[in-house]
Amino acid sequence: MKKLLLALALLTASPAALAESLEVIATQAQASAQPAITVWIASNWGFRKQGTAKDLNEAHRIFGAHGYEVVSVESYIENGDLEGFFVTYRQRPRATPP
Repeated sequence: MKKLLLALALLTASPAALAESLEVIATQAQASAQPAITVWIASNWGFRKQGTAKDLNEAHRIFGAHGYEVVSVESYIENGDLEGFFVTYRQRPRATPP
């Protein structure tokens, strides 16, 4: 059975800290050949519309550069408030030569 690495990046810091943390997670997942990984992208209060979208785009860019593609993005709402997103990535299938 393949292992699933569940990484919860509870990140509410600056965009630079978010990118650095996601880079570490993506590098570790790639190095250990994880077939899939799930990360948590927190929705910063007051910046939900613009900040969270930028964070999601940054996560997609970083994981894409490490050979992963988006499988799903699930919002988490608590008491009517958007708290963040669980984002699952999987390794891109390798092209087989003809």
